[in-house]
Amino acid sequence: MARGAVAARPSESEWRSVPRKVIRGGRLLKAAIFLASLIPAAWLLWAALTGHLSANPLSDVTNETGIWTLRFLCITLSVTPLRRLTGWNGVIRFRRMIGLFAFFYGTLHLLTYVILDRFAGLDFPNGIVAWRTVRDLTISVGKDVYERPFITLGFAAFMSMVPLAATSTAGMLRRLGGRNWQLLHRLVYVTAIAGVIHYWWGVKADVQRPLAYAVVVGLLLAFRMVWARGYFRAAAPKGRRVAASNPDRQPWGSGAVEAVKNAEPREP
Repeated sequence: MARGAVAARPSESEWRSVPRKVIRGGRLLKAAIFLASLIPAAWLLWAALTGHLSANPLSDVTNETGIWTLRFLCITLSVTPLRRLTGWNGVIRFRRMIGLFAFFYGTLHLLTYVILDRFAGLDFPNGIVAWRTVRDLTISVGKDVYERPFITLGFAAFMSMVPLAATSTAGMLRRLGGRNWQLLHRLVYVTAIAGVIHYWWGVKADVQRPLAYAVVVGLLLAFRMVWARGYFRAAAPKGRRVAASNPDRQPWGSGAVEAVKNAEPREP
C-alpha cells in the first residue's frame, strides 16, 4: 500500500472474526473517554453558576479553556508515540475524538474572549441586535489581533485548527485523498507551537506552566522527527514493526474495529 493511502475495508468474514467482547469493550472505553473529556467544561459551568470561581471569573474561564485546549493538543500528539512504542494499535481510534475536543475547548476559549471580554465592553448605542454592534465588535477584535502579539498568535492557532476539524471526517478524507489529508493535518504541529507561545506571552510573571507545555510539545515533536530517521524503530514491539512495514497485515483487534467504521488514515 502506498504511503497516505487508506486501508481497504475488511471482508465480511474478517469482520465477523472480531470478538464481540473486543467491540463492546472498545465502545465502552470510547464512551468513557468522551464523557471524561466533558468534565472540565461541566466543572466550569457548575463553578460559574454556583459562585465557585475567583474574584476574576473572566480570567478563570479564559485560562481554563485555553489550558485544556493545550492539554488535548498534547494528548492528540502523544497518540502516535504511544502507539509506536507500545504496539497498541487500538489507541488510534481515539485520536480524532481527542483532536475534536481540542477544537471544542479552543472554540470555548475564543468565544470567552470575544463575548465576555470584547462584546461585553461595547456601548450598544443602537441596541445589542444591530449592524453597528457587529461592526464595533469586529473592529474591537481586529484591533486586538493587530496590536497585541499574543492575541495574534492565539487567533492564528485557532484558525489553524478550523481546517483540521472541518476535514476530520472519513468523507473529507476520501475527497482529499490520503496524501493531501496528511499534509493538511500536519497543521496540528503549527497549532501546538503557536498555542504554547500564545500561552507564554499571555502570562504576566510565572512562566513555569507555559514552560512545562513547551517541553511536552517539544519532546513529542522531537520524537516524531527522531522516529522518521529510524532511531526508535528497532526498539518498537515486534508486532508493531510488522504492521508498520505492511499496513494491510495489521493484526485484528480492537483497533481494527474502528478502522472499519471510520476508515482512519495513517497518521500525518
